Amino acid sequence: MIEDSKKQIRESMLIRRAQFKKADKIIYDSWICDQIEAIIDEQEYQTVHAYLPMGKEIDISPLLERLLAKGIKIITPKTLPKRKLENRVLTSLKDIEKGVFGTTHPAEANIYDGPFDLVIIPGLAFDNDLFRLGYGGGYYDNFLDNHPESFKLGIFYPFQEIDKVPTEPHDIKLDKILVNRD
Repeated sequence: MIEDSKKQIRESMLIRRAQFKKADKIIYDSWICDQIEAIIDEQEYQTVHAYLPMGKEIDISPLLERLLAKGIKIITPKTLPKRKLENRVLTSLKDIEKGVFGTTHPAEANIYDGPFDLVIIPGLAFDNDLFRLGYGGGYYDNFLDNHPESFKLGIFYPFQEIDKVPTEPHDIKLDKILVNRD
């Protein structure tokens, strides 16, 4: 059954991510931030939807700080019931509050409903067919389904790659996976 398979992969990846050495994580996270910034600069993206990292996710906070300093509009989600995200304008990483499931979001409810040039998406696993496995809430699939014009960039650690992500009809394919396999 697909849901059982997804659950097993999630559990395995959460353990593997928790065991990733802190020193290696810091180096890798920095590499990811640099690569995303280069993509944003090259494509001249002006509006970026990004997550605020939680737990052992790839820490893109340094990137967000740099983008804010450049005047790039950063939108981050607040998790709502029924698989919905409320998209809030991020003005500072100091002005955030705790949300559900261990998430954080901008404290000020400055809602953004416009288009996004780029959506930066975390996940627990990915495959070469550009599918990702998230935490299982369906929030990103629902959100991405409503923003087909946005470039969808998934970011991962190399050990999160699997042969085939089990997919269902609602699963959204990404445009690119950013991972350093070296």
